[in-house]
This record gives sequence, structure tokens and C-alpha cells, in this order.
Amino acid sequence: MSEYIIEIEGVDKFFGPVQVLKDINLRVSPKEAVVVVGPSGSGKSTLCRTINALESINAGVIKIDGKPLPKKGKELAQHRSEVGMVFQQFNLFSHKTILQNVAIGPEVVLKIPRAQAEAEAIKLLERVGVAEHKDKHPSQISGGQQQRVAIARALAMKPKVMLFDEPTSALDPEMINEVLDVMIQLAHEGMTMVVVTHEMGFARKVASRVVFIDAGEILEIAPPDQFFDHPKSDRAQDFLSKILTH
Repeated sequence: MSEYIIEIEGVDKFFGPVQVLKDINLRVSPKEAVVVVGPSGSGKSTLCRTINALESINAGVIKIDGKPLPKKGKELAQHRSEVGMVFQQFNLFSHKTILQNVAIGPEVVLKIPRAQAEAEAIKLLERVGVAEHKDKHPSQISGGQQQRVAIARALAMKPKVMLFDEPTSALDPEMINEVLDVMIQLAHEGMTMVVVTHEMGFARKVASRVVFIDAGEILEIAPPDQFFDHPKSDRAQDFLSKILTH
């Protein structure tokens, strides 16, 4: 067993001739909430997607719980079931009810009996505050509610770690806090999390550490108070001066 849930060592990623991740090194301990910030196009989402093997890497190694990421097949499916992912877009099945959306993964992938999967799904929907909508379809509830369902769906697989790729960026402003509140609760409960976000208040409140990435490179890793109040790199100072003054 590794002392880290996530280990990223020397990772490079190219899209064609363009290098989007450069020698990324990051370790995440159990129960840690690591928040990744940086300008648009800096490689934050790509980094998040490599941890779930949605993007392949060109160099380096990524380990989850001490095991390198599998390349394909059953091992990759097993890995993805252990790493929950919540995207900008909710990616719910439009033709299935809210309850079915949450129960289907455990039923199909983990082979849990339907009645048990649905009972556990209802508990998760209660946990994220949308249980009263369990028989509706995604189009019948708000974006904030859909994103909370997406979080419940990821939790239903009992993941070792949760990845959030800008989970509030597609939401109307009044819906953002209802999603962030669920994420804050998860962090307080000790869920290991890597969160890519533009929500700096959330980062300051919840992060164990803030990772600042720019042009594909990690320029700074620091506790939130240190990062926001005394950023070391010129790029971080410039980034923060632009977003925190408005």
C-alpha cells in the first residue's frame, strides 16, 4: 500500500506538436482536497483527465493507490470505477430517471442487485439534497440539481478519489453554491478530492493545498492562505491580481 492515493511523476502530455503538460509531479494523500487553479488553457482539465485515463500521457507515470494506470481492458474499467469523475457538463443519461442514473453503475459494473443499488442510490440522493426528484428525468430539474446528481452517481461507485473538472462552470450563478456546498461537505467527510475550479473562495475554504498551473507547468503548490496571501511566483501574483480585484 502506498501512503499516497495519487502519485504523478514526470508526466508529459502532447496534443500533436503542442505540449500541454510539462514534467508534472504531484502527490495526493488520503483525505486531502487538492484544488488546481490557473488561467484558461493552462492544462488543468487535461491533468484531471489523465488521472482518470481519459487522456493518455506521453511520458512519466501516474499511480492510484500505488498501482500504475492500466492501459486498457478490464483493468482500466476497474480503475475508472475507483476514481469518480464529475465534469463541467453533467453527462447524465437523458432517457433514464434520476434514480436510474445513480443506480446503474453499481448495478452494471459492481454487480450489486438492483434493489440494493437503488436503496443506496436514494441515500446518496438524500445526501446531495435531490431525493425528491428521483423519479424525474434530467431535463426536468435544474443544472445545479443535475450536477448534484452527477456527484451522487460518482459516489455510488464508492471511489477511492473524486475528480472534479470545473464542476460549476456551466451553471448559472445562483446554482453554483448548491454544488459547492455538497463538495465542501464531502471534503469535511474526508473524501480524497482533486478539484479544478475557478471558484477561489471555495479553494481558500476547502483546499488542503492549492496547485497553480500555467502553460502546462506546476509553478506553485502551497496551503491556501500562503498561496492567496503570499504567492511566490510572478505568474501566480499576476493571475491572482487579475481575478481577485473584481
